Amino acid sequence: MSKKGAMVASHGHGSGHSVKATGGAGRSKANNRFLVKLTVISTLGGLLFGYDTGVISGALLYMGEDLNLTPLSEAVVVSSLLFPGAAFGALLGGKLADALGRRGALFVCAVLFLVGAAITAVAPNVPIMVAGRILLGFGVGAAAAVVPLYLAEMAPVDARGRMVTINELMIVTGQFLAFATNAILDAIIDDPNVWRWMLGIATIPAVALFIGLFFLPDSPRWYAVRNRLDDTRRVLNLSRPPAEAGEEYNIVAEHARRDVDEDKGAAMRDLRAYPWMRRILWIGCGLATVQQATGINTVNYYAPTILESTGLGASASLILTVTVGVIAIIGTVIGIILLGFINRRPLIITGFIGVAAGHAVLAVSFLLPESNFRSYLILAAMLLVVFFVQTFIGTLVWLLLSEIFPMTIRGFAMGIAVFVLWTVNAAISFAFPPLVATLGATLTFGLFALINTGSIFFVAKFAPETRGRSLEELEDNFRTHDAGHFVHEAPAGVRGG
Repeated sequence: MSKKGAMVASHGHGSGHSVKATGGAGRSKANNRFLVKLTVISTLGGLLFGYDTGVISGALLYMGEDLNLTPLSEAVVVSSLLFPGAAFGALLGGKLADALGRRGALFVCAVLFLVGAAITAVAPNVPIMVAGRILLGFGVGAAAAVVPLYLAEMAPVDARGRMVTINELMIVTGQFLAFATNAILDAIIDDPNVWRWMLGIATIPAVALFIGLFFLPDSPRWYAVRNRLDDTRRVLNLSRPPAEAGEEYNIVAEHARRDVDEDKGAAMRDLRAYPWMRRILWIGCGLATVQQATGINTVNYYAPTILESTGLGASASLILTVTVGVIAIIGTVIGIILLGFINRRPLIITGFIGVAAGHAVLAVSFLLPESNFRSYLILAAMLLVVFFVQTFIGTLVWLLLSEIFPMTIRGFAMGIAVFVLWTVNAAISFAFPPLVATLGATLTFGLFALINTGSIFFVAKFAPETRGRSLEELEDNFRTHDAGHFVHEAPAGVRGG
């Protein structure tokens, strides 16, 4: 295989194909402008995902008295976005992505983000706040399933890794903007209702996403499985040089015809009929579970609360929480750079080693007597966890989930995997305060260290290597290796993607 090529494996009937990826050198300025426009507009869904999940950390410090929150109702307000919101939103997003198209599903996400943000900003009581948070959760979960899927299907082979992981960069940028906005509004607005401004600002990017989607097409692969092959060719030509677009069109069209010949289309029927599909779905659900078992969202949602509990004031805790967002962005940028040179699996394994070490440091830190040194050591340990998650795990797991599922069940399977992800997220986020109250912070973070040690072994045994392979080649590999053998190494000489 050439350095700039990705050979597509045999389709099981003696034919083989290759997509000669240009590595960007053969793409025209119009191709590159289209890819930039596509990435910027679609990843506004990721920005909203990050903002809406991160903003609650600061808003909690002020909404408690206004809404008469108890520890239980506070936990419900935080976790309702995650479950039932984001968890069932992921299932909704997966189904909508298959039924309405990837672009159509994102239109629904934009409306959910807009309406949910407006409701939470004006909520007079806990029930209305929870209703708004659930609507936001539907948007977050659906966007989490659809945006990576859309980018993976639209991207040229050599650019897929970078384009999909830009969404993760936008997620952590959204979280950083939430933390920074919380701190700025806290400084300039002397009003206990400042939390309403924190929540309401999310309406702005929601409107931008809705408008921007009018300027994008749908995925060429979604068009292909609906026999809209002229649209498939048209969209591929927008982002590829003519020769590469023609070769990829032939492969995508052939896979679509094969799927029709096999009478596919009902995802549950496909999963019952094809063991290799079930295996990939289980691996995807496992990856989603171990990503959330890092405990990253205990930091994202509770960082100000944790820091305030160490003796720091509310304002100082909000300002220091901004560093969490900064480290997340830095880590994500480094991760995007590394995945162009290093295979996916070694990066993820490195991440879990670092996260386990970070939680071990956190566990030990809480044994120290209260002091400024202890507060800053706890902050440093949280930043270590954030850095390893964002550099090596968060980015890579979202990328793998967008790559590994077969075309005809891709939306459905992505929805199931992201449903699992958000369900685990909600369970951990809901259980975290009671765990700390019952076991203490040391044992709680020690438990996270043990769980992440176990995640190392899961990834080493089950995670496939996807770097440098087209989506169709990956599907063919999984079809022909359903007995438990997955190719763990990228093709020789592969660069990028």
